[in-house]
Amino acid sequence: MISPETREAILALFEKGSGIRTISRTLKLSKNTVRRVVRGETREAPRRSSRYQELNPLICELYRLCRGNVVRIQELLHERSGRLIPYSTLTRIVRELDLRDGKEAHRAGIYTFAPGQEMQHDTSPHDVVIGEKRVKAQCAGLVLAFSRKLFIQYYPAFTRFEAKCFLRAAFLFMEGACPRCTIDNTSVIVAFGSGPEAEIAPEMEHFGRIYGVKFIAHRIGHADRKARIERNFSYAERNFLVGRTFSGWKDLNEQARKWCVEVANRKVKRSLGMSPEEAYVLEKPRLIPLPVHVPPVYQTLERIVDVAGYVAVDTNRYSVPERLVGKKVEVHKTEDGVRVFFKHREVASHPRLIDKRETRATAKGHHPPLNRTKAHAGPSKEERMLREKNSLLDEYVEELKKRSRGRGVRQMRRLLELLRTYPEEAFKKALKEASHYGLYDLTRLEQMILSRVAGEFFKLDDED
Repeated sequence: MISPETREAILALFEKGSGIRTISRTLKLSKNTVRRVVRGETREAPRRSSRYQELNPLICELYRLCRGNVVRIQELLHERSGRLIPYSTLTRIVRELDLRDGKEAHRAGIYTFAPGQEMQHDTSPHDVVIGEKRVKAQCAGLVLAFSRKLFIQYYPAFTRFEAKCFLRAAFLFMEGACPRCTIDNTSVIVAFGSGPEAEIAPEMEHFGRIYGVKFIAHRIGHADRKARIERNFSYAERNFLVGRTFSGWKDLNEQARKWCVEVANRKVKRSLGMSPEEAYVLEKPRLIPLPVHVPPVYQTLERIVDVAGYVAVDTNRYSVPERLVGKKVEVHKTEDGVRVFFKHREVASHPRLIDKRETRATAKGHHPPLNRTKAHAGPSKEERMLREKNSLLDEYVEELKKRSRGRGVRQMRRLLELLRTYPEEAFKKALKEASHYGLYDLTRLEQMILSRVAGEFFKLDDED
């Protein structure tokens, strides 16, 4: 089959008087092909029907069932019909059946940036395995628009506080900043409004002024305006996270930084013709230098120490010295720590519980035990005073202690009181009888003693 352009060239040369042989040599075609075109006998070959044509109704049904997921359609087709259609063939069939009802694609434009002109920031949720547990983490990223140099970090949640911590770390990683930072319309940085009319939160606007940065939100629905960072989220998810597990959030972010340095920023970009690290050499002189002093990011909170000796930060509680119960203290929350101040003096410092909720952190020495540290060892003072007087009393004390809680201090004290209060002879007779019958109720023992001293030690009235 020859193309329409070749057919037109043959007819044009024939009309100008060129012979069959000349046309054949000029266009490098056989003479029979030229003759068929001149006689008008050539026509397009009929299109061969697909060998999967009988499956078209089932494909249409599965497309609606699978919501357009061609991979799942392929699996169900194999289960129901026993025929495994190659993925590329199945996507072609879906296009030919015109099943996709999305909007018509339009030609995309290109954004170009000069060195040091713009950087882009955004976040994206990723599934991360931390300590053999799959958790949802927020991946925060910042990229220089010219050199494509990338920096990413992960957080359990991304609030305005985490945004400032991340941006500070990113500016330090880049060793400078661009005067413009394109963001989406997230409420983390935007106070209200959207797009060019968006008002940046005063807290974030002040933070940007420290580094000479102005935040600009793109129009809603125009996420391609910050495509430099959008593409990198997919890159991190399919390259950095694949096959990696992490012992904790600190380990995760250390490996993310290492991946940025050794992999992402050293890979040659086709659009650049070089790696981001090489392009960064051209961009670095155009960046705004960091301030002489890069201030730390912390949040100041005022708290009253509760009756248990803790202050609450977010959903967790941190211990302070017991002497400050009921006092007002100032708490500084940093990215990885919590510091407590009382009258401008630091009284407590804790690692911040980042991925925990309703958890208490207690520092050693803050809370002395409410009870004794440990039970007294050995016999009590009362027991020692009772023993070694006679063998009968020693046996009774031993049996009484077995039937008492702990060291039996209360029982020993009561028995010692009976010994000191009543005559020795009456006490011994009652103790011998109680031991014989296994009576270790001290109230009963006292009654037995009283029955023996009636009329001798006490003056008791006769019963009428």
